[in-house]
Amino acid sequence: MNPLYRNDRAGKFPKSWYAATTDIPNERPPLYGHIEADVCVIGAGFTGLTAALNLAQKGFSVVVLDAHRAGFGASGRNGGQVGSGYNKSQRWLAKSLGQAPARALWEMAEESKANLRTFVAAHAPDARYRAGVAHGGYNLSEVAEEHRDAEYLAKTYGYDQIEELDAGQLRDIVKTSVYQGGILDKGAGHLHPLRYVLGLAKAAEAAGAVFYERSEVHHIAKGTEAEVRTDKGRVKAKFVVVAGNGYLPNIERKIAAKVMPINSFIGATKPLTDAQAVLARDIAVADSKFVVNYFRMSEDNRLLFGGRESYSIGFPKDIETALHQRMVNLFPQLDGVGFDYVWGGTLGITVSRLPAVQRVAPNIISAAGFSGHGVALSGFAGKVMAEAIAGQAGRFDVLSSLPTPSFPGGGALRAPLLALAMTWFAMRDRLGL
Repeated sequence: MNPLYRNDRAGKFPKSWYAATTDIPNERPPLYGHIEADVCVIGAGFTGLTAALNLAQKGFSVVVLDAHRAGFGASGRNGGQVGSGYNKSQRWLAKSLGQAPARALWEMAEESKANLRTFVAAHAPDARYRAGVAHGGYNLSEVAEEHRDAEYLAKTYGYDQIEELDAGQLRDIVKTSVYQGGILDKGAGHLHPLRYVLGLAKAAEAAGAVFYERSEVHHIAKGTEAEVRTDKGRVKAKFVVVAGNGYLPNIERKIAAKVMPINSFIGATKPLTDAQAVLARDIAVADSKFVVNYFRMSEDNRLLFGGRESYSIGFPKDIETALHQRMVNLFPQLDGVGFDYVWGGTLGITVSRLPAVQRVAPNIISAAGFSGHGVALSGFAGKVMAEAIAGQAGRFDVLSSLPTPSFPGGGALRAPLLALAMTWFAMRDRLGL
């Protein structure tokens, strides 16, 4: 089944706390007929919208197509955590790629956070960016690894924003006895992702980008000028940016071979009382499980709690029960607290957990597979793709050099591989391995 509609109704935002607390604009019309543009962007999430904004500001004519609505996918549903770096440590990147490429990647990751903060302050203050992301470890070896990474960042890049925490110090902030210590990254942060992505869409339109919603792309005809085809229209473009990530149908095998869709789920509790408080600071938290737990407080004092336990591409019929149990395992004091909202979304991961940035054809480029680090990095990838189209491909080439091998069997075996991988890693998490 088409991943665009497997878990969602066409054009209908999920019943999330994000959607309930956002002024969602009226739906834009779909594409009818044949049009031309310098650039056609497929997908109106963080990546595609940032590319569209930057290209429009550079004077390109830009058309943005989305099968649902701008901000409909993972960009408007995620945990809102703006993390530092990548889903691989800088020590790993330096060892695997060399010191110079690793430093360039770190500097780009830092710029991605700075760009986000600047945009939110200027164009989307209601997204409420707040500084601070803690990371909790379940055993002392995991905590020691976190501390070694923090010390490496301070020594190698002068990054002094990370506070190393022992079990007691972390417990003063995160009210659980499960974590044995961790870190607090004050250079990372969190925000309301749907308000942020809709702010990007508004800014891109104001810069001149033209949007068509409910316009699913089913084919890209390659050539000197590519033709992007929907059921009711076509866009002839000199360049194409493919930014569908985990929601992208199998319209380009080079992308499908490298990017696997995986589901994540979030619940928003009823507003907590002071006696039920689980966080002493307005920060976000993630932990060291492969099937990661992530959480933060909302502006109306709800716990937004997320996790990724899913063994198929389709959402389970009952999301709430398993998610609530994960929350109570961390916070027994919330045993009697229910969810007012529960929703899911689909992100993209790669074999190496590094972004898959690639040229599909000389004039067709793509970025996907941010593997849980997409709130800042995906937008930055959009900016870098805009630079490449404008003739400055240096930073695009650095990102495209990241090791992102194809999944065994390519796109055809992604679903069975996902089921096997998630079952294995979920078992490891339960056994504490």
